[in-house]
Amino acid sequence: MNFSRIIAGTMTWGIWGENYNTNQMVKMLNCCLENNITTFDHADIYGSYTTEASFGKAFGESQIKREKIQLISKCGIEHTEGRNNKIKHYNYSKNYVIWSVENSLKNLQTDYLDALLLHRPSPLMQADEIAEAIGKLKKEGKIKAFGVSNFSPMQTELINQKTKVEYNQIQFSATHLESMLDGSLDYMQLHNIIPMSWNPLGNIFKEKNEKTIRLHILLDQLEIKYNVTKDVLLLSWIMQHPAGILPVIGTTNSERIKNSTKAISTKLELEDWFAIWTESVGHKVP
Repeated sequence: MNFSRIIAGTMTWGIWGENYNTNQMVKMLNCCLENNITTFDHADIYGSYTTEASFGKAFGESQIKREKIQLISKCGIEHTEGRNNKIKHYNYSKNYVIWSVENSLKNLQTDYLDALLLHRPSPLMQADEIAEAIGKLKKEGKIKAFGVSNFSPMQTELINQKTKVEYNQIQFSATHLESMLDGSLDYMQLHNIIPMSWNPLGNIFKEKNEKTIRLHILLDQLEIKYNVTKDVLLLSWIMQHPAGILPVIGTTNSERIKNSTKAISTKLELEDWFAIWTESVGHKVP
């Protein structure tokens, strides 16, 4: 794996968030690279199918060498925004997967993706057909690696029986523990699948409820003990899991990007790690 230990999520770089112009995106690219964040996570649907092209234009003007960065993209969700679809649905036909990758390559102004992920599982996906598409794309050098996103262990196994799944991007944080408890992370360890975590800070800074209040009280104490901010503690908590989880951070604040890398060298003591779990669930661990 040549991905950076922390991945930059680009969902809010375009019209779904900051609506950056080309110069601002170039600045964001350079900010990430200056802080050793070299991997950028995309999906074709971001910005209603516009963000990849905006990023690609910025990448082209940045003069950053392609081998200095890694690009991940996802496909399979058909939105009504940005396309002439009557209803949101999923499409994993062989032709659509191949077309989606080729379209992402054109928009991102690159010859290959470092990883392609299937964005969400579909009850109609056919593993053989997906495997044919992935085999063709790999043979042609258009993707280097393949994975899934938001897939359960059995959904992953269905695909993994036909073509090797190397990544699964899941929701995991101190406020969203399900994948740690339902066997998802165990399955990934057993099958050498590297997890990525979207929304790695959870809802701690977004919502005020009994869970987040408990966690803030604990994190206030841990901030003093470890001399790092709460977001660093939360990222460190994720990264200490033996599955080797790669957090996908969505911040566009340059100081927070720089600060986030402290999580790589911050190691929580065992009881502090379990204290975060305890405060999340509101009782002693089982």
